[in-house]
Order: sequence, then C-alpha cells, then structure tokens
Amino acid sequence: MLSHGSIMKEYLSWAFFWKFIKFGVVGFSGVFVDFGFTYVCKEWLKIPKYIANAIGFSIAATSNYFLNRIWTFASHDPKIMLEFSQFFAISLIGLLINTFVLWILVSRYKKHFYLSKLFAIAVVTLWNFLANYFITFA
Repeated sequence: MLSHGSIMKEYLSWAFFWKFIKFGVVGFSGVFVDFGFTYVCKEWLKIPKYIANAIGFSIAATSNYFLNRIWTFASHDPKIMLEFSQFFAISLIGLLINTFVLWILVSRYKKHFYLSKLFAIAVVTLWNFLANYFITFA
C-alpha cells in the first residue's frame, strides 16, 4: 500500500510529469477526433447536440485508448479487453462530467457550444489522466 509520502513523490516525479505530457498530446489529438465527429453528427447529420457530443467523445476515447496504451503507458497487459473496459468506464465518467459542464455553460450561462466543449474537455483531462494512471495502467 502506498503511503501519503510515496504518493506525493509519485506526483512530483519526472516520469509522472512526462506521462501527463504524453497523455495531453494524445488528448489533443483526440480533440480533433472528438470535434470532427461531433461536428459531422451535429451539423451534417442533424443529430441532437448532446448525442452528437457523446458520439464524438466515445470515438475519441477509443482512439485515445490505443494511443495511450502504446505510447503513453507502454502497456503490455495481455488482458486488453479488461484494460479497454476500465479505460472506457473512466471515459464514460469523464463523459458525464463533460456533458454536465457543457450543459451548465450552454444552457445556464448561454455560452458558445464549441468554446464550452473545449472548456469541458480541459476539466475532464485531469480526471481521465489520474484515474487511468492509478487504475487502468497501474
């Protein structure tokens, strides 16, 4: 079991920081996947905005899993379906957080949909990284 001091050392380590940077790069690529599919679904296919958001988010989460498995965390876990399930479950919680932030900003504060989506992604990034670091790829 990790002590409070060892957890703090882990947070402050170069390896932890480097993985966060890599996770951010993968996440940044996922923004393009997410926005692209969300835009196509919402604007071209006329799917309601929150469903289009969920579709874009889910496709980006799937591509992010494979990139993070290979590059960020260099996982060789043979239980790929279990690992993917954990990653996707964490992403679904992230989707709930994302959708809630998006709903608050768009519906309550009348902010621009895509700017609000960008802010929601930033909020969820920290959750996704920490949960995947300590659960999926531990």
